[in-house]
Amino acid sequence: MDRWYGVAGAILGAVGVAMGAFGAHGLRARVEARQLEIWDTAARYQLWHALALVLVGLWLARGAVLSARVAGGAFLAGTLIFSGSLYLLVLTGRTWLGAITPIGGVLLIVGWVALAVALWPARP
Repeated sequence: MDRWYGVAGAILGAVGVAMGAFGAHGLRARVEARQLEIWDTAARYQLWHALALVLVGLWLARGAVLSARVAGGAFLAGTLIFSGSLYLLVLTGRTWLGAITPIGGVLLIVGWVALAVALWPARP
């Protein structure tokens, strides 16, 4: 289970690069500049949080810490909701998807706070 977060991060990283490339090359002529900015934000956040998931996977490999597991789950769910809702918003034009995006953002923040707790030195 602990390696799963690292693997998920690596897969999200690969998909993030592909989504960034698709936005830069496949969507540029098809969507408005603002939609392209939204797509870029989704890909950028996906890539950063893919790296964070890999970090969580490496940290968990050193020894399971509950807060690191919480961070991994929050990063994964947050990335899927945040970036996924933005990708869908651009592809479908359904603006109501923007209302879902902040849920993903909150989960990403929870992930960073949980990671900070996991990395905080334990008291003797």
